[in-house]
Amino acid sequence: MRLVVSLALLLLAAPALAQQPRPATCPRDLFQNEAALRVQQTRLAGVANADQATQCKAYREHVGFLQKSRSVFATCQGGAERERNVAEMDGELKDYRALIANRCGGR
Repeated sequence: MRLVVSLALLLLAAPALAQQPRPATCPRDLFQNEAALRVQQTRLAGVANADQATQCKAYREHVGFLQKSRSVFATCQGGAERERNVAEMDGELKDYRALIANRCGGR
């Protein structure tokens, strides 16, 4: 009985939890995130023909960027857009971590 009541309360609270207010800084954060993405793309293109140590450093830095970017999307977006962008960041993180593990000795 308690389980049923708890589940019912959780289902009623879910929409309220999903629509928590976003920080006032979100418009700025999303704008800066987009600008940083362009910078990251340029950096990665710039090391395409670099030595392995330089590439590995850039890949590690990119993983840090992706983690921050994911956090911004998760915090500042909602609905399908949020889900799409968070999933894209998760996929990129997985890919770059595998790349680092394979090409950079996991370091």
